Amino acid sequence: MARVRVREHVNPLAEKYQTSIAPPQWDNLYGKVQQPLHLDIGCARGRFVLKMAQALPQWNFLGLEIREPLVEEANQIRDQLGLTNLHYLFCNANNSLQPLLASLPTGVLQRVTIQFPDPWFKKRHQKRRVVQPELVEQLALALPEGAEVFLQSDVEEVALQMRSLFDESPVFQPTTAGWLETNPLPIPTEREIATLARNFPVYRALFHKLNPTGQKDPHSEAQGGEGQTQING
Repeated sequence: MARVRVREHVNPLAEKYQTSIAPPQWDNLYGKVQQPLHLDIGCARGRFVLKMAQALPQWNFLGLEIREPLVEEANQIRDQLGLTNLHYLFCNANNSLQPLLASLPTGVLQRVTIQFPDPWFKKRHQKRRVVQPELVEQLALALPEGAEVFLQSDVEEVALQMRSLFDESPVFQPTTAGWLETNPLPIPTEREIATLARNFPVYRALFHKLNPTGQKDPHSEAQGGEGQTQING
């Protein structure tokens, strides 16, 4: 399959991206819909979750991407490989995340990754960044206790902004005070591999979801189903 060529950056505030997508029928997308779900926001070509789905068949994986040709290509590759624990959706996470999260089976969402999002360096463009207070609030409401949010970027300013927004939430607790030295996931992204090959730093942070009172829920151990694995920072 020829590699799809698309624009590197897409403005999520453009009019064409302002319509929220209708949630899919999850039973039609996954062979075992009650498996724990890993959501990758801004998955680009989707190779990270593709490899994760192959390595961890006891998990389901969902990639969200705003560039539709990349989603079509990724789903074609998924179909060719016959994977039933992987799906990609074309959407703007800044306006489609809430209805998607609300439609998921209760308790299945156990991990969220946001990796190397578009930096939008100019101050007037920073409202285009994917991690906004509304996104953090939506994840805080949707994630069960013990679920994980993993963030990474090769732009320190962007990583600091993402980490500070999750730090400000009373229900997300970082695993370390500073940056993680290594990636706790078994599969790196293509961007991470390229960045480290140039000896440039990658800034990483891992958060766990607390219950609303900040106290451990004694029933949370059962959430996520058989085969759930926690990332250890």
